[in-house]
Amino acid sequence: MTATGTAPDLERATLDKAAGENFPVAPFFLPRAWREDLMAVYGFARLVDDIGDGDLAPGGTDARLLGVPPAAAADRLVLLDAFEADLRRVFGGTPRHPLLRRLQPTVRRRALTPEPFLGLIAANRQDQLVTRYETYDDLLAYCELSANPVGRLVLAVTGTSTPERIRLSDAVCTALQIVEHLQDVAEDLGRDRIYLPAADMKRFHVQEADLAAKTASASVRALVAYEAQRARDLLNEGAPLVGSVHGRLKLLLAGFVAGGRAAIRAIAAAEYDVLPGPPRPGKVQLLREVGVILRGER
Repeated sequence: MTATGTAPDLERATLDKAAGENFPVAPFFLPRAWREDLMAVYGFARLVDDIGDGDLAPGGTDARLLGVPPAAAADRLVLLDAFEADLRRVFGGTPRHPLLRRLQPTVRRRALTPEPFLGLIAANRQDQLVTRYETYDDLLAYCELSANPVGRLVLAVTGTSTPERIRLSDAVCTALQIVEHLQDVAEDLGRDRIYLPAADMKRFHVQEADLAAKTASASVRALVAYEAQRARDLLNEGAPLVGSVHGRLKLLLAGFVAGGRAAIRAIAAAEYDVLPGPPRPGKVQLLREVGVILRGER
């Protein structure tokens, strides 16, 4: 795509990022209607994250589509405000951005509400204003905005939302967010963001400078292991979600939980040294975890 890419170019480029995600977005085994709606939701979530991370395609096309003047095209808060205004058009009007126009039929077909979408925007707005988290509870509150809406949208799209499933889904999604933060400590630090709670860093005698090293010290490894156990506990808490559904949705949700468990195993296999780069699980490990979950062994 060129720097002056067209709207269809931008839409395709954003949706193509699904292939590089940690967890399956809309795998082939799902019904086509589900896949289309999940990809529409993914397009929204990916674009709002790209705005928040400053990862939009060069050329300012997204800003122009959202009605942001060139002088403010690099202002992430202005872009997020414009994106929120365009989201509201999804629920009562005609959106400007092609990814939001793509989302509108899904919203109508699945009777989706604005709240989870607004939560994802709020999380990215918070990323511009808050770069450190004092306590684990503060981090959980952030995950309530940045991660949990995704699981709630999956349940809504598949017509399987219940209060208990939402509770379990929230535990899984928060765990997956924490795991991603652990994998991306170095990358996040490069964006001047630290998602390891400051209180935990103090407890394990970890300074911010320690996170900039090429390899992790014993203190950093102990801290990462501690946070990984928290994520593991949350995954175990949310795992009954898989057994509460049937058919192909069960396989999809098993993939989410398995992806988290496999990622934690990869972090452990790296002896909790996440600083050289994100430890990633192999496909064999992921499939093994899926099998364990589907057999209900743990």
